[in-house]
Amino acid sequence: MDSSFESIVSFHSVSKVYGHGAGEVHALNNVTVLVPRGGFTAVMGPSGSGKSTFMNLAAGLDDLSSGEVYVAGQPLHRMDDRARTVLRRTHVGFVFQSFNLVPTLDVRENVLLPFELARRRLSADERAWVDHLVDVLGLGDRVRHRPGELSGGQQQRVAIARALAPRPSVVLADEPTGNLDTRSSREMLGLLRTAAREYGQTIVMVSHDPVAASYADRVLVLADGRLVGDHAAMSPHRIAELLIGFEAGAA
Repeated sequence: MDSSFESIVSFHSVSKVYGHGAGEVHALNNVTVLVPRGGFTAVMGPSGSGKSTFMNLAAGLDDLSSGEVYVAGQPLHRMDDRARTVLRRTHVGFVFQSFNLVPTLDVRENVLLPFELARRRLSADERAWVDHLVDVLGLGDRVRHRPGELSGGQQQRVAIARALAPRPSVVLADEPTGNLDTRSSREMLGLLRTAAREYGQTIVMVSHDPVAASYADRVLVLADGRLVGDHAAMSPHRIAELLIGFEAGAA
């Protein structure tokens, strides 16, 4: 099991079953995946392929039916809800389609929220890192603005800064471009790719968008709850062809 500790996220023969008997649904079926440190992995698949279940299990937001899930070397499958909450606060950053910013907090307060929730006082190094993120993400002149005063693209940049601020073991991004226009989407995906390549941040992104997935350096493809593809970086056209092929096969 050494590979679990070398990988930031690892699934070993993971299955998730909903319902019983005739209504039983295998959302994930015997999936084994290792996500190494510092990579940008996209998880793709047709509707109902198991993408959301994969993300929920990686985040410890749902219980698996069988198998093992490790995050930062820690066994999620053996933890109770309280322990998983602590692990998320310590090791996991989130970027959501709906931004999930606190409307009553300004930009800087939103970025610092993970530290507040963990009741952690920032070190000088952490303050410098947060200042760097705010600057790099072009939010320096917006730190006292609240989310309602920002564009969608700016709000998603705040969400990225919040996810990266505590230097988590992994950032889980769930359809992060879903509410953005084309320009903001490309800008945000470029920032995630930079975070992986220049900061060594591990990113796992669920997306239905072949263009979004083309920014990743690895593309996992799920279909009917099974891992059916594990590819190096691909063009949007090639990713679209893959997905169309699986959807056609399922029809």
